Amino acid sequence: MSAAPFLDRVFSNLPSVGGKFTFNAWRHGGRPTSEGVGVLPVSVDTDKMVARIMDVGSYRGNIDYVEESRVVPDPAHTPPAAVHFYQRIKVPVLAEIQMELVLTDHGIRDGWRVLAWHQLDAETERLSTRKGARSEYNVGAWLLRDGAVGYALSSAPRKSDVGRLKFAALTKGADASAAKVVKANIEGMIRWSKR
Repeated sequence: MSAAPFLDRVFSNLPSVGGKFTFNAWRHGGRPTSEGVGVLPVSVDTDKMVARIMDVGSYRGNIDYVEESRVVPDPAHTPPAAVHFYQRIKVPVLAEIQMELVLTDHGIRDGWRVLAWHQLDAETERLSTRKGARSEYNVGAWLLRDGAVGYALSSAPRKSDVGRLKFAALTKGADASAAKVVKANIEGMIRWSKR
């Protein structure tokens, strides 16, 4: 899997940069959660943001809800162009969800600096459920330019790992709170980039 088709959908649905946070969501491929992208008008140091985003081994303690995040050595994905990593996040009260991802610097697209990730399905499949549910899919992107930061995401847990009721709460809850979560992720990464 690659992030490229997702990026095409993100750029097709990208809200214009206005005077406040804007968010757009859409359905894709019969998935249980919507895909979404939010844009916050804010001036940032793009190089510092890129450095923090690529510093996946330091997400725990700096990014909300990240319980574990570590680089997985992989000659196919080497910094600064790309990094393979394991991540486990905690969704309060409901579940911990884990996955292996590749984050790649895609360079400039339509005036935006793009860093995008996609899930490594085979590696995620092999993860033990003792540490948490596995992700069914997880793809996303950071979009950076002068005067704005964007964040896009599409993800869901494996239904078989969480059960029917938790799955419904996690997927319906994700859609209901998506704009708030996307804005909080943008603001959190900006705060970290300024430290």
